[in-house]
Amino acid sequence: MTTTARIRRATRDDLDVLGRLGAALMRAHYAYDPERFMAPGATPEKGYARFLASQLDQADAAIFVADHAGTVAGYVYAGIEPVSWRELRDECGYVHDLVVDDDHRGHGIGTALMDAALAWMSERGVPRAVLCTAQRNERGQRLFEHLGFRRTMIEMTKEL
Repeated sequence: MTTTARIRRATRDDLDVLGRLGAALMRAHYAYDPERFMAPGATPEKGYARFLASQLDQADAAIFVADHAGTVAGYVYAGIEPVSWRELRDECGYVHDLVVDDDHRGHGIGTALMDAALAWMSERGVPRAVLCTAQRNERGQRLFEHLGFRRTMIEMTKEL
């Protein structure tokens, strides 16, 4: 499905909605597994907006938004990660966040955002893209598999 949303780099003017969408991501993950994921707290919107603001001007990070008729309908936050001996992984592109507002799901926005992030990574010359997704995020997993991602690692958690 093709979206009518315009994909563009995020700006500081987008931070309020990015904070709202990032907070929704936090809440969803916390609902999946409150022992594994950090609690959103009272004002996650402000914290997430502040965090994403810190990433806007980083050379090794990119945030793209889907602008649908003047409304930000979703965003993707990606970065370039260096070689990691700890993770036995070469340098790669890493998709940290993909969020589409509930009212705009099912219209190709997630695919368009991922395409933008993957193109940015490719332009940077990294050999592959990596991401993690919550075990219960079946819809996201279907999208990622449709885009050619394969399962490579399984995170396991034990409370101490």
